[in-house]
Amino acid sequence: GSGGFRKRKHDHFPHGQRREEKENVNPSSALMTSFKSFQLELDTRHDKYERLVKLSRDITIESKRTIFLLHRFISAPNGEEILNESEVKLDAVRQKIKQVAQELIGEDMYQFHRAISPGLQEYVEAVSFQYFIKTRSLISVEEINNQLIFTAEDREETTNTTSNSHDKQPHTWSLKVTPVDYLLGVADLTGELMRLCISSVGNGDIDTPFELSQFLRQIYDGFTFIGNTGPYEVSKKLYTLKQSLAKVENACYTLKVRGSEIPKHMLADVFSTKTELIDQDEGLP
Repeated sequence: GSGGFRKRKHDHFPHGQRREEKENVNPSSALMTSFKSFQLELDTRHDKYERLVKLSRDITIESKRTIFLLHRFISAPNGEEILNESEVKLDAVRQKIKQVAQELIGEDMYQFHRAISPGLQEYVEAVSFQYFIKTRSLISVEEINNQLIFTAEDREETTNTTSNSHDKQPHTWSLKVTPVDYLLGVADLTGELMRLCISSVGNGDIDTPFELSQFLRQIYDGFTFIGNTGPYEVSKKLYTLKQSLAKVENACYTLKVRGSEIPKHMLADVFSTKTELIDQDEGLP
């Protein structure tokens, strides 16, 4: 009738009949067996994805703690101890990455890339920050991947003592940082180098800002070669990289022009004020 609801097709079938059809389904049929295998495969994949997300979160947290520790290198009197402690922390992070590599054995890494990418980016940022403090240069993606090759030895339990087989059998796991994760990690590194510049000036170190300015300029020039042809995330980070470079160059300009006028203990406050003004001019929060 007019104004009434149209019945759906399955509403013409009594509920009892549909219940009987469900009860008559053969659980051992080929179709049901296939769907059960699909269900098991999807559940296994989802569980693995969640485990990788948790590992990536742990990697991110430990990498951030390493970065905070390395920022004390400038002001700490025992810089070598800070570097040794950071190496211990990075070794612990690599053990987490080893667990990720073990989870991805026999899997296509790119199917789980979104789960582990944040952790890998933060690890690249931490390890490149440590490498810069040590060598004043940028670590390559090949050097990072060489550190992510893990080996272990499992003893074989053999009942035959006269067997010629080896007592130990080596196993190898590896995880490669993708070029995109490497670039995003290096882009985040520039923010830490900008903070390193300000803190070094506050401690009376006048040479480090000029080294950082030249280093950041080289990184910025490298990113401009990629431009808009790279992934969206890389071009998005380019703006932040440019801001970090501008702040460091502004610090160097102030040191060159007014360095003799401003007391060293006040230079950090001057740079912080100028940094806030730059952010306001650019509309940054």
